Amino acid sequence: MADTVPFMDVPLTTAIELDAVTKCFGEVRAVDSLNLAIGRGETVALLGPNGAGKSTTIGMMLGLLAPDRGTVKVFNRSPAQVVAAGMVGAMLQDGGLPGGVKVSELIAFARSVYPRSMPTRGVLAIAGLEELAGQRVDKLSGGQRQRVRFALALAGNPDLLVLDEPTVGMDVESRRAFWAGMRAYAADGHTLLFATHYLEEADAQADRVVVITRGHVVASGSGAEIKRSARGQVVSFDLDGTSLFGLEGLPGVVEVEVHGQRVRLRTNDADATVAALIRERGMVRNLQLGGPSLEDAFVALTENDEAKESA
Repeated sequence: MADTVPFMDVPLTTAIELDAVTKCFGEVRAVDSLNLAIGRGETVALLGPNGAGKSTTIGMMLGLLAPDRGTVKVFNRSPAQVVAAGMVGAMLQDGGLPGGVKVSELIAFARSVYPRSMPTRGVLAIAGLEELAGQRVDKLSGGQRQRVRFALALAGNPDLLVLDEPTVGMDVESRRAFWAGMRAYAADGHTLLFATHYLEEADAQADRVVVITRGHVVASGSGAEIKRSARGQVVSFDLDGTSLFGLEGLPGVVEVEVHGQRVRLRTNDADATVAALIRERGMVRNLQLGGPSLEDAFVALTENDEAKESA
């Protein structure tokens, strides 16, 4: 029997639910028994190394790919149903744009295919394109074209917005404008899911961070919770022309990173590391002690999962 219940008449607390989802491409298992639930109104960052299964997972959420096993539901319906109803907007990595049309014309056309679209003026404002409305799309910079793709994803006023690497190619100003628009959209109760390689963006913008590797979830929580999962602390200081020799042998040190003249030591015993550092080197410039970053946690989680797989 045909489903005649209007989508929005059903009160829902979950926007996306993946239950034991598996997807293979030949001998490659891209997604492996993945379980994931995203609540309505959440802003979630999806992190993972290249080949972790992020894009495949997003493709199944959007109905572009069918799972081999398991179920995918969006607002308790199939992805195809909610996409057809205009409830989902997406900005994918490989989305092309037509040339020869103005930004405002392209957005107006996109709006025309949705049943409850957002006003063009609102789309332009959220995407930070008001000053570019009269410009031809093919004359825009790479970052500006990314903002146009974002505007097209917004055009239908979707309840769920799915973005795959949305700020790739954007300069600092474009990225700042993009995230301001994202926060404004999320503030109205919309659900946002974005995959990114910019871990600082995930930490700053997401209510929850989900880390996947080898096609399954290895961590899920706030940025602070994910960072606490990476044990140890970070000792950083200015190299100031001195040698790197011996730093890896300091008590507690498990990793040494150098960024220009700044040294970063990840340690399991910060007190012992600092004491030995000062004892051996005397004056240390701009010494700082802090917790692990989201990048530290991400590396630890993915490396631990790979070690378990190979054991």
